[in-house]
Amino acid sequence: MLNIRSLKTYYESICALKSVSLHIKKGEIVTLIGGNGSGKSTLLNSIAGLAPRTTGTVLFENREILGLSPSIIVRLGISLVPEGRQLFYPMTVMDNLVLGTYSYYSFGNRKEISSRLEWAFELFPVLGDRKRQLAGTLSGGEQQMLSIARALMSKPKLLILDEPSVGLAPKIVENIFRTLIELKERTDLTMFLVEQNAKLALDVCQRGYVIETGQIILSGEKEELMNNREVLRAYLGKE
Repeated sequence: MLNIRSLKTYYESICALKSVSLHIKKGEIVTLIGGNGSGKSTLLNSIAGLAPRTTGTVLFENREILGLSPSIIVRLGISLVPEGRQLFYPMTVMDNLVLGTYSYYSFGNRKEISSRLEWAFELFPVLGDRKRQLAGTLSGGEQQMLSIARALMSKPKLLILDEPSVGLAPKIVENIFRTLIELKERTDLTMFLVEQNAKLALDVCQRGYVIETGQIILSGEKEELMNNREVLRAYLGKE
């Protein structure tokens, strides 16, 4: 589904990603783990069309998307749940969700959008209870649920999640990840998960990559990474 080859991303003269190559198959949950400043968010922004300057190849369903605008990439089926949620805080939960449909919204498909909203409220019932509430007044966990639900409203084939557990209580994180697993079981949605909590990320994925200083240094099946000495030491806190 997604095939990245020799991707380089620059911030002015600084090369933040150095010839990154990876692939994601349809239906997989693939994780990317790494420390702060390793290039995780830069990679996601490069896929989503948000990075300032990139070279290389990013194929999505055999179509080159490098250089396309973020709105076109969303229409093609890639949706990003950004780090920090980035909601429209003065607007209601419902308005944030409807804005997630901008890539296909029209007066003629209101029934489809209504059905999509019901599905989002089924996944995250608390959002249905708070649909008239301003996004900025939600708790941190509720805001993260809204950010994920808004991305799902665009009908993605590939959902990219950037640090969904940051700043949340363990119980809330557990609930969110349980919902993601349920979503994966009920649909053919493919997910690319960037997460500092390596144990959490490796628990839910099929495969993973490790990135350091803008380079992929390790890759493999979940079990391989969980038993890798360097991963155990650096990311799982075990010797």
